[in-house]
Amino acid sequence: MDRGSAPATRTLVTLAAGVVVLAGVWAAADVLAPILLAAVIVIICHPVRFPLEARGWPRWAATTAVIVVAYLILAALLAMLVFAGFQFAGLVRDYLPELQESVTDAIAQLATLGIDTDVADAVSNWLEPSRVLALAGDVSGIVIGIATALFFVLAYAIFMAADAARYSTATSVFGAGRAGEIDRASRFSSGVRRYYVVNATFGAIVAIVDGVALWMLGVPAPVVWAILAFVTNFIPNVGFVLGLIPPTIMAFVVGGWPLALAVIALYCVVNVVLQVLVQPKFVSDAVSLSLTLSFVSVVFWTFVVGPLGAILSIPLTLLVRAVLLEGDPRSSWLRWLSGDTVRPDTDTDPAQAGVLAPTDTGPGAGSDDDADDGRETDPDRDEPATTSRQGPDPDVA
Repeated sequence: MDRGSAPATRTLVTLAAGVVVLAGVWAAADVLAPILLAAVIVIICHPVRFPLEARGWPRWAATTAVIVVAYLILAALLAMLVFAGFQFAGLVRDYLPELQESVTDAIAQLATLGIDTDVADAVSNWLEPSRVLALAGDVSGIVIGIATALFFVLAYAIFMAADAARYSTATSVFGAGRAGEIDRASRFSSGVRRYYVVNATFGAIVAIVDGVALWMLGVPAPVVWAILAFVTNFIPNVGFVLGLIPPTIMAFVVGGWPLALAVIALYCVVNVVLQVLVQPKFVSDAVSLSLTLSFVSVVFWTFVVGPLGAILSIPLTLLVRAVLLEGDPRSSWLRWLSGDTVRPDTDTDPAQAGVLAPTDTGPGAGSDDDADDGRETDPDRDEPATTSRQGPDPDVA
């Protein structure tokens, strides 16, 4: 694009190009989502190779170790998802009569309070046996679909781990020639690893506390809800709500409003304190993203990539910032808005600098050295050496 174009025109063209790219990503989400998940898994496991190579392991053996660790992580995730998915489907079938009875009682209580009957009828229709059983079947189908996608992730991880071994030598091959690009890639990878380490740590703590508390309260299948709390912890901001609804409904079915309110109180105390008040501070330090951008990222990338976009939202946002903003010294303002830590003195627009420099004319303008030269007198001449610099600059005029 012509640099002489108006800023608004350049902005609109950039946004249009972004829409085209995102439309392509949305159309190819079924292919890209497993690839992105495999890339994140390999980034997380890549540091395993360094201590092994330091001990004298050959590169192929260190790469094999990275692949094994990646497979173990994927196998653990798959096992948890399959167990929780089928347990949830079984719970829906087993507790369907109690669920309908509880909903009927709740609708009657709402009707006595003057709640619109249309709302009650809509809830009643949604909880018909055929719909609920279909939902249970859909959950099982989703789990099977995720399991199938993970098989593709396993294949992608092999090739990506092998390529990562080669990419780790970029510094020694290119040296300072590509220092900026290599540094941005390293910071992106480190941010992704720190983000998932923080989320996994807090997710494990929340899952253990929730599981034990639900077991003590007598809520059925506490392990399932603990796994759900762990997985939803990787979804910023809205994961807490997604992990709260199913155990609350189950508590309402078996224990009525008192048990349901107890579960809500439990999650508000444990999950809000850890996930909403404490964890965001560690996540912010790890990836330097604002809370607003973190929340918007979940909704945006879920729409573009699909369900996996909720879990991959932060890495994808970090990738976009690393590619589009961190390489441009004029985008420090946008990086600061995104939550990144930047110094204002690094945000120098060369175009603006080229315009402002000629207008700073007259005595005292320029650097300290120029100012010193302006105060000195040429010994062979009676006028200051800077006489020729005074007056309007013909280029500016």
